[in-house]
Amino acid sequence: SLLYSLEGDLSLNLFSSRSTLPFPGNQEQYEVFILDLVSNLFGEGNDIFNEGEWTRAIEMYTEALSIAEYANSEDITVSTVLLEKLYANRAAAYLNIGLHDEALADCENALQLNEGNHRALYRKARALKELGRHKEAYDAVAKCSLAVPQDPSVIQLTQDLAKLLGLKIRKAYVRSKVRLSSDKPMGMALGMPDVTPAPPAVDLTNNPLAETHEFKQACSNCYVKTGHGVLDFTLYSKDHKCKKDILLGRIKNQLEKSWKPIRPRPTKSQYVGPYYICKGKVCRYPGHCTFAYCQEEIDVWSLERKGFICRDLLFDPFGSSSKMHLTVPKILQEHHGIFMFLCGVCFDHKPRIISKTNKDDPSLCSHSVTKHAFEEHKCLVHVLKENTVCYSKIRPYSPQNQMDICRHEVRYGCVREDECFYAHSLIELKVWLMQHQLGITPENIVQEANRFWNTEAKKNFYLVPFQQFPTTLKKFGPPNLKMQFVCGQCWRNGQLSEADKNKKYCTAKARHSWSKDKRVVLVSSIERKKWTSIRPLPTKKPIPSQFEICMHVSAGKKCQYIGNCTFAHSTEEKDLWTYMKDNNIVDMEQLYEHWLQSQKPGWSEEASNSAVKDNTKHIHMPTDYAEEVAGNHCWLCGKNSNSDKQWQQHITSEKHKEKVFNSEDDQNCWQYRFPTGTFRVCERYLKGTCTEEETCKLAHGNEELKEWKERREFLLMKLAKARKDHLIAPNDNDFGKYSFLPLKDMDPPN
Repeated sequence: SLLYSLEGDLSLNLFSSRSTLPFPGNQEQYEVFILDLVSNLFGEGNDIFNEGEWTRAIEMYTEALSIAEYANSEDITVSTVLLEKLYANRAAAYLNIGLHDEALADCENALQLNEGNHRALYRKARALKELGRHKEAYDAVAKCSLAVPQDPSVIQLTQDLAKLLGLKIRKAYVRSKVRLSSDKPMGMALGMPDVTPAPPAVDLTNNPLAETHEFKQACSNCYVKTGHGVLDFTLYSKDHKCKKDILLGRIKNQLEKSWKPIRPRPTKSQYVGPYYICKGKVCRYPGHCTFAYCQEEIDVWSLERKGFICRDLLFDPFGSSSKMHLTVPKILQEHHGIFMFLCGVCFDHKPRIISKTNKDDPSLCSHSVTKHAFEEHKCLVHVLKENTVCYSKIRPYSPQNQMDICRHEVRYGCVREDECFYAHSLIELKVWLMQHQLGITPENIVQEANRFWNTEAKKNFYLVPFQQFPTTLKKFGPPNLKMQFVCGQCWRNGQLSEADKNKKYCTAKARHSWSKDKRVVLVSSIERKKWTSIRPLPTKKPIPSQFEICMHVSAGKKCQYIGNCTFAHSTEEKDLWTYMKDNNIVDMEQLYEHWLQSQKPGWSEEASNSAVKDNTKHIHMPTDYAEEVAGNHCWLCGKNSNSDKQWQQHITSEKHKEKVFNSEDDQNCWQYRFPTGTFRVCERYLKGTCTEEETCKLAHGNEELKEWKERREFLLMKLAKARKDHLIAPNDNDFGKYSFLPLKDMDPPN
């Protein structure tokens, strides 16, 4: 400011008229004088802007830009960072006085210097909105939200523009069909597609890949495997009665003309991220690999998952079934689980609380302290029990919903939560499509789900209690084995003791505790008729396609392996392990639950706990459902905690913290090493003299450094979401290898 006040009028006249008056000093002093003058004018403009004098601020920014232009003609370089700030700040001043065209031009200039300047993107969106160019405005704010997804101003502007766009094009869209943009990469989780209201109907007979792909039918007789690779097939054109049970596809206008097989989309997992191509030329899991084998497979799977394409109609596009409507039974057959109502207030609480209807007063929820009106606040939820329990909220369907999965929710959790127009899970997307097609209400969805599982239960020769999770096992256990669970301590002492009627102690006089770590499973084959103990299923990943007998045991010797041998120690153990793998039973606890239900329909460990007498002391432990106690629920781990002490123990555990930052799906997104916390390029690596290789704490090249910074921002988003959901203690900064995240010495945003 002092320099500007001393040189004020002279400098203004000097640079505006491009005068050649001599400067009293050498060339270096001249350059310093000009750069300081631009910087001081920028600072002066900011001070005046903060005082609300926007016209004067524009004058300061304009003069600074004029001097910068003059400096450029004199081969004096003004920092691009300063220039983009000058343009962006002048745009903000223009917006405040209503000069939207000028603001838009300045935003464009700033973005030419740095296309990632989120302030310029936000101000560009505001200017376009005021100019009535809502579609362009939404595109700009969509890019901005990727950089600062938690900014409340960006969130509000996005919502306002989405509503304006929905009102503007709703009538036009009713007359149009669902069309997918061909320039968007297939198989990628689309971040912010064009905002459009929900389509009036998804016409699956209209193949959205018709312009870019071509498909063909074949069978194993004419499409023959000729090598060990996943795509080593040859198509023969010979006369035969083709079964046409294999779908082939290829992309048009490519040099590679070979037909590639397109397998059925894997549906065992609830994965909603982008599909990736299998890395190995020879797949280790042929037949059930969940990775795609080619880009054509990714394209079909991606659209099939969103409900925009039907695989059956690719075989017969002119068949009798012109449309494939989603129904509740079809959804449950594919995704399993059940639909039910939970208290919406408790479900949206931070941290999440799972509460159903109160047993004493069904009009209220089961929360132990605050009893909410259940009918008024109930929300539809899909509940899936696998290794843990996953609760997926199904938000109310509205015409403004976008039929795509939210990119933010898939990666690190959407901060807009219920305000987001995109589906937050694959099951929510399927339900929205079904509601749009059939107009079915949430109440009818719950009724249809209960009716479906009751029908399935009758087919399996037993009834499933209301709102009990169904099992698809018709006859439990391998057909040649008998099974029972006994007390492990008694078994080691040569006794067979089962559980008492309350499933709390064994029936021996010693009354050993009947807990999951104290019981063992015994099986007896028809051939041997001898009870044999079975070890837990090996935790080695990946699980082998088939189990083998240990070579020491086969030779009649004792196993010499130190540790947990992953080979079966008996034929019975091999048969039971194979049965558990084929039926997705991952541990002995889950095996015990299924066995209980097969012994007595509807009986399970949880049901046995509720049968304990009132005068018996009972300690509540974290369970999968917490039926009796509505405690905090961790949606990351799928676990309930029934007290504050248990909750604090859970969220401070190392296993939980690893879940916060890491998932198996994230590993496919990165190419380089995990960040070390030092975000600089190794100078020795650039010179070719770095000998530390993988142990070097510095980045090996600009590409690795760029990925490290992207990964840091990604992890920070996950951490912010976890803190918002109270899944991390407020003052907890001990994250092990992720501890570099909360540090404040990070590079400031441009």
